[in-house]
Amino acid sequence: MLTGGGERLSTFPLGATVHPHGVAYRVWAPAVQSVQVEIQPVNCKPIKILSLERQAHGYYMGVDEEGQAGYAYLYHLEGKGRFADPVSRGQQAGVEGRSLVVNWRGYRWRDRSWRRPRFRDLVIYELHIGTFTSEGTFRSAIERLDHLKRLGITAIEIMPIGDFPGGRNWGYDGVLPYAPARCYGSPDELRDLVDSAHSNGLAVILDVIYNHFGPRGNYLSCFTSHYFNPEHLTPWGDSLNFDSTQCGPVREYFVNNPLYWMEEFHIDGFRFDATHEIRDNSHPHILAEMTTAVHQQGGYAIAEDERNVSFLLESVETGGMGFDAVWADDFHHTLRVGQTHEKSGYFSDYKGSLSEAISTLDCGWLYQGQISQRQGLSRGTPCKHLLPERFIHCISNHDQTGNHAFGTRLSQLISAPAYRTLSALLCLSPYTPLIFMGQEWAASTPFLYFTDHDAEFGAEVTKGRQQEFSEFAEFTKQIIPDPQADTSFLQSKLQWAESEQGEHAQVCALYSECLHLRKKIGALRPVGREGWSVKSLPWGAGTIHYLSQKTEYLTVFDLLGNHAGPLETPGGEWAILLSTEEKRFGGDQKIDFDPLGKTIRFSRPGLLFLSRQHGEGK
Repeated sequence: MLTGGGERLSTFPLGATVHPHGVAYRVWAPAVQSVQVEIQPVNCKPIKILSLERQAHGYYMGVDEEGQAGYAYLYHLEGKGRFADPVSRGQQAGVEGRSLVVNWRGYRWRDRSWRRPRFRDLVIYELHIGTFTSEGTFRSAIERLDHLKRLGITAIEIMPIGDFPGGRNWGYDGVLPYAPARCYGSPDELRDLVDSAHSNGLAVILDVIYNHFGPRGNYLSCFTSHYFNPEHLTPWGDSLNFDSTQCGPVREYFVNNPLYWMEEFHIDGFRFDATHEIRDNSHPHILAEMTTAVHQQGGYAIAEDERNVSFLLESVETGGMGFDAVWADDFHHTLRVGQTHEKSGYFSDYKGSLSEAISTLDCGWLYQGQISQRQGLSRGTPCKHLLPERFIHCISNHDQTGNHAFGTRLSQLISAPAYRTLSALLCLSPYTPLIFMGQEWAASTPFLYFTDHDAEFGAEVTKGRQQEFSEFAEFTKQIIPDPQADTSFLQSKLQWAESEQGEHAQVCALYSECLHLRKKIGALRPVGREGWSVKSLPWGAGTIHYLSQKTEYLTVFDLLGNHAGPLETPGGEWAILLSTEEKRFGGDQKIDFDPLGKTIRFSRPGLLFLSRQHGEGK
């Protein structure tokens, strides 16, 4: 039996909700005069039509008393057409097809004893479900969690999974932010992945997009134009409406999204994409409202933001946005430029010098108000008052790999000794490290930009990619991989067999050893700005000095090699805990070292991690 919605059900959430009286449907569509639900039951039963009752503020509500999980449905908007649910919990086929009724309460979780790690203990591993394994599914990813656990990873960060057009995408063209992409598996298979991650001691962070929708398959404006605010522009078009007419339901739509992932999928935290492109002139800012909601549930909130502004990390109570951490890409940029000498785009703002690396390691990010030559404006604010764990550093991520014309990894752009040095420096620094999938074994596979749009729009994407790199001399005589070609996707899949072979296995051993040292030695995960210091040695090397209760540790690194001199650390003898030139890591040249620190000589890029007891020789 089908009945219209009544006042007693007005508090039901948006979307299709299974409850004891059937399935309740609720949608915000103030732009239309009537809404029906076209329901396709299971077992080949005939399609049913449910007319929804209009409620206050443009909401429509109704209950299918015979409804159950597994039913598929579309909203029929009078004078507009038939569309997927904006709060779809899963799609039957593509994003333009039917949504599915999902009963999340029927899943049996096994993670009742799970406790999220402290943020300072996080080692984050960024992965893309579609290319992480050959199968490219939630279920197949489970098989690789043991590798991450043994490596020393404590959290996986999954690139966006909100459903998108086609069968392959980075995830940033998503249009249904509540629906796990059907090409990766069912909602319950995503729950299996999270459940298994927790049983392996891994937190799960989800990359989410609250600054735009993809260019195809987004029909929110058919429900109402108030989802967008043309007064604010972003690189993708009109901003989402967080501060204009009827912004209340829009804010609710997005604030509830991370809470939905936490409640129904036990997600532990979120990486908010490009927060610098989220426009909101109201108070509280939508970001502050979101981080507050996430923290109330005990979750993490991480910002990706190019501005280097400390207010993102300051508390909501003091006028900040309340994020736990921010991607601090200055670390990547200056280290990479120092090795590759690239000068295109944002790399033009970096010299790649030792002094830049030292400043970044000392503070967290490099730009703290200096003029950006590329922008012609001051960039950044002071940041040394912030805890080191709040800066997420990397030497590779999906952007820095995939935005290269050929998806080339850093390990293929620089020498093996330099790659080992940068890898060890990342893992043994006081900041929160992020590792991009395959980085830990210097994977041979690229990570290309790939899409699966319709033919007409796909041709525009292909043309745009070619034009993007036409200005770079190094690419003018080469054919840029076509994002629309399935080969761009297939070539990007990790080849796991190589992780246990030859030089790849040696690099993996280095990462494993560094991360286990990081876990074992609490001084490498400082709780504040005390007890560690960064220094540039006059002869061309750098050091990070850690002081614990009984032991002191010293990371000595030469980013370019061919430097020699004293450590300038009076006291007892130092013992080598790790050298990037050890044969087990692929090295073949010993770093000349005097245990008293009077002489150290690097013949090529390298890093030593040393220790000694307090007071030795004093």
